Amino acid sequence: MGRGRQKAKATRVARDLKYSNTDMDLERLSKELHGEKPQDVTEVDDDPYAEGNYIARA
Repeated sequence: MGRGRQKAKATRVARDLKYSNTDMDLERLSKELHGEKPQDVTEVDDDPYAEGNYIARA
């Protein structure tokens, strides 16, 4: 197959995204893109050697 079918699909997807009326939480998206973690999410990390949880031995 050639590029035509792939390009047509990409165009259709882009058009669907552009004209869809879905509600977006722009503030949440902005925080996600900037790497900020939501305050209401609590992570349980049982791995003591994971990044940020490492405890050096004496």
